[in-house]
Amino acid sequence: MKSRDIAIVGILLAVGAIFRYFLAMLHTPMTPNMIIAFYCLAIILVHPKVYEALGIGIVAGVLSMLITSSMFPPANLISEPIGALVCFGIYFGIRKMPDYAGPGISTFIATCASGFTFALILIVAITNGLVKTGSTIGGLLLVFIPIILVTAVFNAIIVQILYIPSSRVLMRGNE
Repeated sequence: MKSRDIAIVGILLAVGAIFRYFLAMLHTPMTPNMIIAFYCLAIILVHPKVYEALGIGIVAGVLSMLITSSMFPPANLISEPIGALVCFGIYFGIRKMPDYAGPGISTFIATCASGFTFALILIVAITNGLVKTGSTIGGLLLVFIPIILVTAVFNAIIVQILYIPSSRVLMRGNE
């Protein structure tokens, strides 16, 4: 990856982290993970190699783990790299689609992959506690599924809106 691409990825991850931190400070019942939207945008814009996309996901996982208010922050170290790899795979599989569809679809699927991975890790990590309190895994999933899907839609819209202007800005630098 060129130093220009590294700078773009760093800036986009920083913007996503700032948004996530700000939204977490609002103490709303649901805090969307803006880091996913911005690492997806970074992957779509800079066209990294697969191991570079994994590296972007690992950095995003560390950032997410540090500024999250979730029940099990270390799960981000697994869920974010999975989201980054899914975004990489999906986008480069459908990159021939028009610009008004591919980025949003890739981000939606990547957000779902990351969110459901996080939920699965959380379920495995706290299953013993659920059994002791009488809660069910199904109850936990009923809470997580709408959060993941709403966040995925939100992230897809954000990336789709930002993709065209940001890709034009990057193209100017290549002329």
